[in-house]
Amino acid sequence: MLILSRKVGESMIIQDDIEIIVTEVTGDKVKLGIIAPKDVKVLRKELYLTVESNREAVQGVAEKQLKELMKDLKKSV
Repeated sequence: MLILSRKVGESMIIQDDIEIIVTEVTGDKVKLGIIAPKDVKVLRKELYLTVESNREAVQGVAEKQLKELMKDLKKSV
């Protein structure tokens, strides 16, 4: 893990086209501005984890439904 110190107004660049700017520091909170191409997803980690968890749950349900459909199809043949 790379750890950098930045002050308000300072920024860092990732892969030439993503810029992260420190916009405000208040107490224990830091506000960041992110400039990135539109095709780059930028999500808060807790939202990312929720989306991944939901995706896995949906995939499990879809697989179960597909197995049931295959059973039904085999019975009808």
